[in-house]
Amino acid sequence: MKLRTILMGAIATTAFAPLALAEGERGRDGEVKIIYWQAPSIMTPYLSGGTKDLEAASLVIEPLGRYDETGALVPFLATEIPTVENGGVSEDLKSITWKLKEGLLWSDGTPVTSADVKFTAEYCMHPEGGCAQGAKFDGVDTIEIIDDLTLTVNFTEAKPNPYGPFMGAQSPIIQAAQFADCLGAKAPECTEANFNPIGTGPFMVTDFRPNDVIQLEANPNYRDPSKPAFATVTFKGGGDAVAAGRAVMETGEYDYAWNMQLAPDVLAKMAEAGKGKPISAFGTLVERLEMNLTDPSPDLAEGERSTVAHPHPILSDFKVRKALSMAIDRELLVEVGYGQAGRPTCNLVPAPALYASDNTECLTQDIDGAKALLEEAGWTDTDGDGVRDKDGKKLSLLYQTSTNAVRQDFQALIKDWWSQIGVETELRNLDASVFFGGDPGSPDTFQKFYADVEMYANNFDGTDPQAYLAAYRCGNEPKPSSQWQGENINRFCSEEYDALLDDLSRTGELDKRGEIAKQLNNMVTKDTMTIVPLVDRGRVSAASNTLGGVILNTWDSELWNIADWYRIKE
Repeated sequence: MKLRTILMGAIATTAFAPLALAEGERGRDGEVKIIYWQAPSIMTPYLSGGTKDLEAASLVIEPLGRYDETGALVPFLATEIPTVENGGVSEDLKSITWKLKEGLLWSDGTPVTSADVKFTAEYCMHPEGGCAQGAKFDGVDTIEIIDDLTLTVNFTEAKPNPYGPFMGAQSPIIQAAQFADCLGAKAPECTEANFNPIGTGPFMVTDFRPNDVIQLEANPNYRDPSKPAFATVTFKGGGDAVAAGRAVMETGEYDYAWNMQLAPDVLAKMAEAGKGKPISAFGTLVERLEMNLTDPSPDLAEGERSTVAHPHPILSDFKVRKALSMAIDRELLVEVGYGQAGRPTCNLVPAPALYASDNTECLTQDIDGAKALLEEAGWTDTDGDGVRDKDGKKLSLLYQTSTNAVRQDFQALIKDWWSQIGVETELRNLDASVFFGGDPGSPDTFQKFYADVEMYANNFDGTDPQAYLAAYRCGNEPKPSSQWQGENINRFCSEEYDALLDDLSRTGELDKRGEIAKQLNNMVTKDTMTIVPLVDRGRVSAASNTLGGVILNTWDSELWNIADWYRIKE
């Protein structure tokens, strides 16, 4: 059966075997100190699309299965990864049955059951909840509890890739008892649960200070009595990438620093101090521009800004969006920002190769072509001030991103290139903890998108991009009724795109899946320029020379195997 072929790809059929560690008592290595210069604002990926929040939460709450450093599926809370071959996935591909490991306990000592797993789906799928990971549950019909340790997820139609729900750090299991009163619109109001989730992971929160510091201690009910090796975690947030890198590689104050978004020469200089080293790997992380297809004008009433009811007065024009992309020199951006840790790209999905389009059109900067396209669209400089206008409106844009040296360098370069084609650009940078936070009351989140253009990067769990591409389905945009949660950041909507998504969900033969995914990628990039990819970024972090067990993983949470970390004895 051709539909089975995806179920054979990138799946580890044997249980995950972590690095061998010196035997000893849990907590034997004392404290480990982690620094994320983008500070977590919440401890659940279901109420935030920010990587910082997702990865902090992964210390505490876990999925049934994860993706390892090669992209292979490996069981965590489940006994094995279900497949057609082992009977876990039905012959018609319309259901998947998961079995929990026996004896699993929540950190409060109560048993983990299939009811918790079912509740997790109900929590995210609630129509008023605004779940930030809703695409993970795309196509789920019902969830049937077989017994305390077994449940079946039923899909509305054949699901060749049934590993959306409960796989990877974006879809962890939450405790039904703790979140019982947090369904729907009440979800953001459950501060205690959102800041201090009861989990199955190696650590549990003892003190959570939003946008600042998280203190954690070893989970006494963790399933391996010899892990974690560390008794406590100090998870520091805030500052900037330079300070974080120095804290690990120069001063040795911290053990691990995430997301070293720094120029190559800066990283090399820090490593010379001898306290730590940068580590890197490529995955699917793309630095990009999102073009707002809705009007973010403050002249509109609150609740109407950046909503589909009001199309963008400038960026609704494809020719304008394309001209903005044509003006950019991606090779120079890579040279300035990432060196060998970056590659220019025109794709939202740059990997794996099966799903990567051969789209290279954007790689050549074309200032003259961009000017001609704007002229063709009716944007001319009628008063000679260097800024184009049309029907009395200036071609002026607000371009925002998070505060970071590399991103501000990119902003400065892009502003200059856009000025060369007659576009006036106002730059704004926002504290990353706020920009990537999920506060529905904040005007400054990337989901709310109160700007014309914004820049950031994210990626997807595992190697299959179906759920990632499903983010741009009609209706999945952040809006007041969803507590400003949602993954369709630029408010793109196309019936043709949605139909292709449905085709992808029904297709099992890998080559055909690859072709459909490439079409979807091209629709939001090359064909419409609603997303303007810039750089395929390698994931770069920094680890202390005394920290063992670290395996950088670009397919899941970067902290996916922290239970296996340990202190190297000198």
